[in-house]
Amino acid sequence: MTGETDLIKLYSGRILALAADIPHLDRLDDPDATVKKRSPLCGSTVTVDISLQDGRVAGFGQDVKACALGQAAASVVGGAIIGTTRAQVETARDQLKTMLKEDGPAPDAPFDGLEVLRPARDYKNRHASILLALEASAEAVEKAERANCA
Repeated sequence: MTGETDLIKLYSGRILALAADIPHLDRLDDPDATVKKRSPLCGSTVTVDISLQDGRVAGFGQDVKACALGQAAASVVGGAIIGTTRAQVETARDQLKTMLKEDGPAPDAPFDGLEVLRPARDYKNRHASILLALEASAEAVEKAERANCA
């Protein structure tokens, strides 16, 4: 029963509110790059579209088919990513991994809202879903930069 109680606590009101209000759910018509990521453990998927302008994310769209934790992460990412650079997105991805796997600090601003997912560190089977939005975004920004340089 304790495990079930802990799992219920994990799905806090804040996480559920984020999951219910994900920004940028409309896909972009003409993105510089699109990346789809899937968690093999649970089957969650996140597809992101990115457009860059002057080395910064200018357009972002996402399609999120994930658990509440993955949705909450996508919500924070969607609310923070416009105006960021590839380095910021990659740093946030790495910091989120460290926060979940090693109890490191929360990602830097503007992705510091991912702190809400700290309680999920004890649920390793949820980590892949939580990381999807940032992993897809980091790959898409890199891909968009390559496309813009070609």
